Amino acid sequence: MTVITAAGSALAGNPFFKPYNTPYQTIPFNELKNEYYMPSFEEAMKQHRAEIEKIVNNPKPPTFENTIVALDKSGELLSKVASPFYNLLSAETTDEMQQIAEELSPKMTEHSNSIRLNEKLFARVKAVYEQKDKLKLTPEQQMLLKDTYDGFADNGANLSDADKDVYRELSKELSLLTLNYGQNVLKETNKYQLVITDKELLKGLPADVLDMLAENAQKAGKTGWLINMKATSYVPVMKYADNRDLRRELYMASASKCMVGGDYDNRENLVKIANLRLKIANLLGHKSYADYALVHRMAENKENVYDLLNKLLAAYKPAAEKEYAEVQAYADKNGAYFKVQPWDWSYYSEKLKAEKYELNDEMTKPYFELEKVKQGIFWLSNKLYGLKFTENPRIQVYNPEVKAYDVTDADGKFVAVFYADYHPREGKRAGAWMNDMKGQWMEGKKDSRPHIVNVMNFTRPTATKPALLTFDEMTTMLHEFGHALHGMLTKTNYRSLSGTNVYRDFVELPSQIMENWAVEKEFLDNFAVHYQTGEKMPAELIQKIKDADNFNIGYLALRQLSFALLDMKWHTLEQPFEGDAIAFEKEAMTPAQVLPAIENTAMSPTFSHIFSGGYAAGYYSYKWAEVLDADAYSQFQKNGIFDKKTAASFRKNILEKGGTEHPMVLYKRFRGQEPSIDALLKRNGIK
Repeated sequence: MTVITAAGSALAGNPFFKPYNTPYQTIPFNELKNEYYMPSFEEAMKQHRAEIEKIVNNPKPPTFENTIVALDKSGELLSKVASPFYNLLSAETTDEMQQIAEELSPKMTEHSNSIRLNEKLFARVKAVYEQKDKLKLTPEQQMLLKDTYDGFADNGANLSDADKDVYRELSKELSLLTLNYGQNVLKETNKYQLVITDKELLKGLPADVLDMLAENAQKAGKTGWLINMKATSYVPVMKYADNRDLRRELYMASASKCMVGGDYDNRENLVKIANLRLKIANLLGHKSYADYALVHRMAENKENVYDLLNKLLAAYKPAAEKEYAEVQAYADKNGAYFKVQPWDWSYYSEKLKAEKYELNDEMTKPYFELEKVKQGIFWLSNKLYGLKFTENPRIQVYNPEVKAYDVTDADGKFVAVFYADYHPREGKRAGAWMNDMKGQWMEGKKDSRPHIVNVMNFTRPTATKPALLTFDEMTTMLHEFGHALHGMLTKTNYRSLSGTNVYRDFVELPSQIMENWAVEKEFLDNFAVHYQTGEKMPAELIQKIKDADNFNIGYLALRQLSFALLDMKWHTLEQPFEGDAIAFEKEAMTPAQVLPAIENTAMSPTFSHIFSGGYAAGYYSYKWAEVLDADAYSQFQKNGIFDKKTAASFRKNILEKGGTEHPMVLYKRFRGQEPSIDALLKRNGIK
C-alpha cells in the first residue's frame, strides 16, 4: 500500500494525510473540515504528477506492469480526497462547498488533461498496447489495457500540439458549465416554496401528507402548509389534490424551472454544453457526440440506439394512446369539462387505478414502513447471495440520519461497508443514486473491499407516523440497492474495472433486475406488515399490486422514450446549435408525446442526467437495460425466484465481474444466449 505523507506543516492534522483510524478505514467524517479540501486536492494532484513522472521516466522498457498497472494504482491520495468531497457535494452540500467545487473544477480538468495529453506517457501506453497480442494477458488484463489506451485516445492523446491546447480549453469550460448547470437545478429546486393557509385548498390530500406539509411550514417558521419542489411533497400533491388550480400552479413551477430568467436559468448553459461536446467530438474525429460516446457502449452506435427506441415506440405507443383515452373517459365520467392536461394526469390516473383495481398508495403505504422495507431487502440479498447486514455505530457518518452497516457473507467474511441515506435535506440534490465511498481492488494478495452508499429522498417520519413508502418508492429502493450489490460484490484486481465501472448501458441491469421482486408475494410476505397492527399484507392486496403492475405501462414507457429521444437529439447534432432550445426539445419529444404539450415548459433546463450527470447520449440505457433485466429475470422465473444456482451464476458472471470483460460476453455466460425484447413485451402485457 502506498504511504501518503503531508508536505509541510500547513497540512498537519489534516485527516487525509494519515491512515484512517476507523473501522475498515472508513472516512472519518467527523474530522473533515471545508478548509482541508483545497490544500488537500492541490497536494494530492502534486503527488499524482510525481507518480506519473516516475512512470514516464522509468528507464526500463514499457510493460503491462510498470506502465498500465502502475497507472491504475496511481492517484491514491487524489481518490482519497475526492471521494468524500464529491459524495458530500451531492448529498450534504453547502454554499462553501459549491464555491470550492467551482474553484476546483478547472484545476481538476487541467490535472486530468496533463496526464491524458502527456506524449511520453502515451508513448509508453501505446507501446504496450501494440504488443497486446503477444503478451498472453488474462481477459481482465486485456480489458484494462484496452480501457487505458482508449482513455488516452478518446481524450486527445493523438491530437496535434495545437489541437491539444484547444482540447484543454474546451474540456475545462465544459467541466465548469456542467457543474454550474447542476448547481442551478439544486438552487432553483430549493428556492421554491408555496405556503397554503386555507386547508380547503388541500382537500383530497391524505392525512400523512398534510402532516408532512405542516412540518415543512413549521421548520420554515411559517403558519399553514408548505409545498416545495422535492418529490416527497410535489408528487403526492399532484396525485391527490382536488384543487386543479393548485395542481396547475405546481406543475408550471416545476416544468419551467431554470428557464424563466434570473440567476439559475440554464437555457444558455445547456446549449453551450451541447455545442462544447460537439466541438470535442469533432476535434477527436467524430461527426457527433453520440458517435464519440457510443463507441464504448453495448449499443455501439446511434443506429442501434434508434433501432431499439423505434421498436419500443411502435410497440408501446398504441397502448399509451389507449391509456390516455381511458383516463380521459374516466375524467369525463367524473365531471371533467376539459381535455386532460399534464397537471391532471397523476390525479385522474390514481383515481382510475383505485377504481379499476381497488388499489391506491394509501392502501399499500401502511405496509411499506421504511425500516421494514430495508430489512426486507437485506433479507432478499441474504436469500439470493448469503449476505448479512449489521449496523455498526462505530462507523462515522456524514449526517445523523445516515446508517452504516457491516456486510458479511454466508461464511461471516467481511464483504463491504454499506451506508444508507434515505431522507431529503436542503443540501441534497433530488433523486436517488448509488455511489462508492471507496472502490474495490487487490493490493497484492489482499482484497481491499468497497464502501458503498445508497442516497434517496423519501418522506421522513412525522410526529404520528413512521416513514411510509409508496409502492414506487419501495421499487426505487430495490433499484438502488441493485446498484449497491453491484458495488459491494465486485471482485476484481484493478480499481478502474471494479463495481459499476462498466458500459453505461449495462450498469442498469443489476439495478433494474431487482425491481422484479417488488411484485412477488414470497418476497413481500417477509417484511410487508401493517405498521400499526403488525398484520401481513393480505394476499388479495398483493394480487392487486401484481394485477396493477402494468397499469399505464404504455404511458410510462413513452415517457422514458421521450427522454431518450431528447438526449439523442441533443447529442446527434452535427452542426453547432443556434436555434430555440425549447422548440428543438418539443420537436425531439413529439414522436413519444401522448399528453398535450404545454407552452413555456421544458425538460432540457433541468435534465441533470444528461447535462450534468453521466448519461449524455446514454439515457436510452434505461430501456436497453430493461430488455436485459426482463430477459435475465425470466431465468429466475424459470428456475425459482430465490434459486441459489441462478443467483450464484448472476453473482459470478455479472455482479462480481465489474468491467473486466465485454458486457455481452458476461451476459451470455449467465443467460446462455443474447437477449431479445420479447421477455420485456411479455412482462408488460404488450405481447
